[in-house]
Order: sequence, then structure tokens, then C-alpha cells
Amino acid sequence: MAKVAFLGLGVMGYPMARHLKAKGHEVTVYNRTSSKADKWAFENGGRAAKTPREATEGQEIVFACVGNDDDLRQVTIGEDGAFHALKSGMIFVDHTTASAEVARELYAAAKEKGAAFIDAPVSGGQAGAENGVLTVMCGGDAEPYAKAEPVIMSFARACRLMGAPGAGQLTKMVNQICIAGLLQGLSEGIHFGKRAGLDIEAVLDVISKGAAGSWQMENRGKTMNQGKFDFGFAVDWMRKDLSIVLGEARNNGALLPVTALIDQFYAEVQGMGGNRWDTSSLIARLEKK
Repeated sequence: MAKVAFLGLGVMGYPMARHLKAKGHEVTVYNRTSSKADKWAFENGGRAAKTPREATEGQEIVFACVGNDDDLRQVTIGEDGAFHALKSGMIFVDHTTASAEVARELYAAAKEKGAAFIDAPVSGGQAGAENGVLTVMCGGDAEPYAKAEPVIMSFARACRLMGAPGAGQLTKMVNQICIAGLLQGLSEGIHFGKRAGLDIEAVLDVISKGAAGSWQMENRGKTMNQGKFDFGFAVDWMRKDLSIVLGEARNNGALLPVTALIDQFYAEVQGMGGNRWDTSSLIARLEKK
């Protein structure tokens, strides 16, 4: 069992930290809104810290799951950030979906202190976090990864080192590219089927058994058909992720015409008031026409 800290108790971090405690690890939590950290500690029996620095002191592994690059820099190298308490041999595992650039930056900053940094974005959404079945894709050095992996598996069903610092974030970008394309195709298929007068639930049931089948079809197809988008991964978050993807593509020369188009479709959904709708709400912009 390890002494760990968890920084950031949002819809993902809150249950992830809970799984760590349930598996027997000694957990200290920090959240920007301190009342949420106090609530977590009361419910789960851990300790709440007032700053990331305080939460980090004396830990073996520090986890973070915050909003974006700026939030990550704030809780790591900002005033009272975690890196001010990093010591040699400690491991910092970042589950934020952020840029590969910030991952490499923080890897170098941690290494200066003799500590390790692993970029470890996750896939599986809120449900995956709640049920402890996230997929974790990591970038960093093999030795600290090997030490962190058994602890990460407290809330994951799959975890893999993908390569050098930043490789975890780059793999997550591939993940988001694929999801965006799948959801647009599923939206158009359902929309077309409706216009053709088909029984959509029957259509989804039969085609899900063939080559068109996907997690999105199995888990979102019926609710998309019903116009229900009040769960899962929000459009605002997806647009944040796709902006990272498109920025990286500009740097490495990758051509992502469909991804860029779908990002604009999500902007239309935001214009419809769907900022907090699930990403499957792409179909809503088709249904309004």
C-alpha cells in the first residue's frame, strides 16, 4: 500500500480518489474548493489538505486530475504548488487531458528535483471513474511507471506505458479523434434511418452485431435516438480536447479535416445551449434542421 495524494476532485477525481482509499492506500486530497475536499475526507476517511504543496509533503505518489494546461501548471509549479514539495524518488502522475508540451515541461521540472512525472490521461468518462474501469495511457520513464502502475490499477481496467514523456497525451489525442468521428457517423446514421422511416432501435440492435458496432453505438445509440444528452462527457470538455488535438496537428503536420469539421459541429451544439450536453449530442444539430 502507498501513501498518495490526489489533487482535483471533479467528476473524475472524486471517485478515482475514493477507489484508491477503498484499495487500502493512505490518501490525502486537495481541491480548489476546500469544502469539497473536506466532504471527501469525511465520506472516505482520508485527509484534506489546504494546498497542493501541503497535500504532496511526505507522499510516495501524487495524482492530479484538473481542467487544462493552466490549471495543471497552477497546482504543480504555481504558488503553493505540489512541485515545491517534490522530493527525490517521488512520482507525480497526471490524469488531466492536457497538451504533450506541458507534459514534457513538467517532466523536466520534476526530474530537476530527482522526482518522476508520468502523463497519464484517461478514457472511460465519469461512468468509468465511478466504476473503477478507466483506461489509462501513459508517457514517461519505465522504472517509475512500473512502481505507479499497480496503484493506478485501483481505478483502472487497463494501463499501458506508451512511450516517452508526452506519449500518454498524444495517445489520448488519437482516442478523441476516433471518438469524434464515430459519434458523427453514428449521428448521421441514426438521422438517416429516422428520415427513411426505420425502427431505429431495431436497426441499432442488428448493426451493432456487425462491423458497424462500437462502444458508442452500444452505450449511446438508444439515448441519441431519444434525444437524451444529460450524462457522460460534456461538449465543452470535448472542444477543449479537440483544440489540443488540432494544435498538435499543426505542429506535427497531421491532416485532420474531419476532426476540424466535427469541432465546428460541436461549436454549433454549444450555440444551441448544449455546452454541458454529452458528446453524443452531435445528432441534435441534425435533428433541428
